[in-house]
Amino acid sequence: MAYFKLPLGVQDLLPDECYNLNVIKAKLTALFEGAGYRFVSTAILDYYDTYSDIRNKIPQEKMFKMTDVDGSLLVLRPDMTLSVCRMAAKLKEKRTKLAYFSNIWNARESGGISAREVLQGGVEMLGVSGAYADAEMIALAIECGMALGLQDFILDIGHVGFFKGILRESGLSSEETEEVRRFVNAKDIIGAQRIVGDSKAKEAILALPTLFGGVEVIDRAERLTDCEASLEALRHLREVYELLVRFGYEKYISIDLGTVKSLSYYSGVVFTGLSGVIGASVLSGGRYDALANEFGSDFPAVGFAVGLKRVLIALERQGDLVKAPAAECCVIAEPHCEAEAYAFCLSLRKKGKRAELFHGEREEAMRSGMQVYLVGKEGGRLL
Repeated sequence: MAYFKLPLGVQDLLPDECYNLNVIKAKLTALFEGAGYRFVSTAILDYYDTYSDIRNKIPQEKMFKMTDVDGSLLVLRPDMTLSVCRMAAKLKEKRTKLAYFSNIWNARESGGISAREVLQGGVEMLGVSGAYADAEMIALAIECGMALGLQDFILDIGHVGFFKGILRESGLSSEETEEVRRFVNAKDIIGAQRIVGDSKAKEAILALPTLFGGVEVIDRAERLTDCEASLEALRHLREVYELLVRFGYEKYISIDLGTVKSLSYYSGVVFTGLSGVIGASVLSGGRYDALANEFGSDFPAVGFAVGLKRVLIALERQGDLVKAPAAECCVIAEPHCEAEAYAFCLSLRKKGKRAELFHGEREEAMRSGMQVYLVGKEGGRLL
């Protein structure tokens, strides 16, 4: 076995990638903290039962599993929203805004854009519900895309209540419902039709993959069903859309009622951020009002996560990555003046310069393109 190779789906980040990743994090940190979010960090290891013995469980084949010394089954953190909800259930304050930068692990992904180790930055607004809160969260997601400089950035917005409402009328089993959901997400009308057959909600279900575009999509959807739950979802979605228009973000949003998330815990508005240069989402989120119940608490919540590696890929394809800055000056010590050189180097750093001690030959330093200081007992001078 070649031990210098990495397992499929994970990768190292080289200096330029790490530098640009830190730039991305700095921009997101400024946005998150400016909007009142406080950063948290959740445990990397958790009990398997935390994610498998709940109603909104994560499939066991998606989790990296290991055994603790006492025989307990552990997993690498597979989902940040569940992890934050588990932690937040212990907080006394039920109205709060939390942010994070974390990795999650998905054992089923294979690599490339769909990596097994996923770098994320995200926010969760807990204890607040309503269209205004949803619009605020979506607006922050749009501001992330703008601040990161993503070209042709757009946010697709839907509402799972519309999909869930018409499915309740369809009479399909839970297994059939999940198959339909996968076909709808893939915009596969033929596949969905094979499952739906002649059910009561056939027309509405088969229309789902085509229900994307401007606000007129909501008008079309309203004519497809008389299910009150679905109609209420559309009314809420329209209110969110109108608020975003008033915020000035109309050009960044589109309606997509075929956006049906794979995680069952979503309960309301859902949204996906897309960039024109990458064939996958760079941001994803939505409302999950019942999720805290899994951990013995009760509060509404909405949030989203940014895929940091996917943002890096998008910026690379745009030609917007920058090289990590090297040292701008170096310090050479004359014989027996190492301590003086070190002190001089520190003084340069305090002035904001990127300075390093140089350990090679003086001629090599002169060819480096850096400012070169020679330090002796009397001090330093620029060569």
